[in-house]
Amino acid sequence: MSLARGILGPRKPLHTQGAEQGRELRKTLSWPHLIALGIGAIVGTGIYTLTGVGADRAGPAVILAFAIAGAVCACAALAYAEMATLIPTAGSAYTYTYSVIGESVAWIVGWSLILEYSLACSTVAVGWSAYLVGWVEAAGIHLPAMLLSGPHAGGIINLPAVLVALAIAGMLIAGTRESATFNIILVVIKMTALALFVALALPAFTGANFEPFMPYGFASHVEGGTTRGVMAAAAIVFFAFYGFDAVATSAEEAKNPGRDLTIGIIGSMAACTLIYMAVAFAAIGAVSYVELGKSAEPLAYVLRMLDHPLAAWAIGLAALIALPSVILVMMYGQSRIFFVMSRDGLLPRSLSRVSERTGSPALITGVTGVFVALVAGFFRLDEIAELANAGTLLAFIAVAACMMILRKKMPELPRVFRCPAPYVVGTLAILGCLYLLFSLPTHTLTRFLGWNLIGLIVYFAYGRMRSVAGRKAAGADS
Repeated sequence: MSLARGILGPRKPLHTQGAEQGRELRKTLSWPHLIALGIGAIVGTGIYTLTGVGADRAGPAVILAFAIAGAVCACAALAYAEMATLIPTAGSAYTYTYSVIGESVAWIVGWSLILEYSLACSTVAVGWSAYLVGWVEAAGIHLPAMLLSGPHAGGIINLPAVLVALAIAGMLIAGTRESATFNIILVVIKMTALALFVALALPAFTGANFEPFMPYGFASHVEGGTTRGVMAAAAIVFFAFYGFDAVATSAEEAKNPGRDLTIGIIGSMAACTLIYMAVAFAAIGAVSYVELGKSAEPLAYVLRMLDHPLAAWAIGLAALIALPSVILVMMYGQSRIFFVMSRDGLLPRSLSRVSERTGSPALITGVTGVFVALVAGFFRLDEIAELANAGTLLAFIAVAACMMILRKKMPELPRVFRCPAPYVVGTLAILGCLYLLFSLPTHTLTRFLGWNLIGLIVYFAYGRMRSVAGRKAAGADS
């Protein structure tokens, strides 16, 4: 066994579908489902709730932060499109890394993806709860404050966030195709609401709201105990753009992965970028960034300030109806990462059994739902989003690296989608993600490192010894 293989661990065959009896996912999704999955994940908490957080960190230059985060994600999306069509197996970045680099690095990526998807779900659940409270209180109904926030805000638990997470888990357990079809309806509602917001906010545009454009500077730095600057905002509103990677986790369930994954990943990114920039421009132009940064439900807040109470109520209602689509897609992605890691033997194999009725992994979806609900019930939105971003950025770096390694080692492989200028795009994706990663607050990076140290303990204590690929490699060597 070579030294590199000993350190990096065994690799899975590039085109292993990994589908053994009772552990194969049913092919039920076509490209409209995949585009809706991507849009369902991308357009959500980032634009509905994190617009205010970004404005607080960068001022009007939050628009520039959106542009930077979107550019980095566009490079990563091109790499994902090539890898997803080349290796159309569930597992996304984890599976690509396992096949190209090795099991040890794949474990770190998979463990980080668990963090990404779980905390993304939790972030959206907390954002959804804020819109619920604002919507209900606008109707003159006041709910018990102790049940509307976690201990960090003086409450006991964010009960609405817990309940919505558990409800979505139940929906996913009912079946993938049914959930994906329902998601299309939610996406239509969400996009209609954002178009309404832009139409009502743009007439109130005031150029003075963009002065000074960059009050906290460009680079990420600590000011008054808060991390500020355009890059600090980009590092958190980056959350608003990812979601296309959840489409890649559906590869094994796509009816025609070569065509459908390309359309789903590239199409969802392209469709979302324009509406994001329009919404951010309209929001900052209508209301001072200082006021916007104070609201947990900034879009509804803007409309209330513009004396559109009925529209604010409708936007809040649309968020209540449509934000769960993000939870649905992210929880779907999380359960598939868990599923593949279990099927590979790195987590208990019992978790990768699928329901004979629905063809989906019911047990692991339930476990995911409980975990997401607990995090949403007790933690702050901004800290959850930052930690989720750290996991995502690492996954994006791994995918870009895998694309470039395969272009170098196996240029002859037939590629349904070929990333243009792969070494330029891949390098830009890696450098951009590294810059965003190190623009996150120090405490976030410390927690991310701690999460992965726990992961490595689990891997060496359990996963490495039970790995299916590792046992096959050991058998081949003997």
